[in-house]
Amino acid sequence: MNMLDMAKMMGKLREMQEAMKAAQSNLENIHATGESGGGMVTATANGKKKLLKLQIEPGLVNAEDREMMQDLIVAAINTALENAENKAAEELRKSTEGLMPNIPGLDLSKMF
Repeated sequence: MNMLDMAKMMGKLREMQEAMKAAQSNLENIHATGESGGGMVTATANGKKKLLKLQIEPGLVNAEDREMMQDLIVAAINTALENAENKAAEELRKSTEGLMPNIPGLDLSKMF
């Protein structure tokens, strides 16, 4: 490998680092929603896996339904976080597309 190839590779690496940094800062703007109980509980999370909003249908708030409500909340939040992770991975993939060779099994989204 000559110096010119090495310089090109370093340039690509810098370009990829910048693209990853930009994609990472954009993860807060990616919102994903999960719901449970036919929409009675809705949770919204961002691409950084932070819960942003939790909505509970007013008729669901009843002391007798407390256990069911807790289960629905957990289910909605887990779905929202999973959806946010999928959207974040897609955003990172798009941001680095063409910067790295296509290596099967290489998932850069798990690095952050």
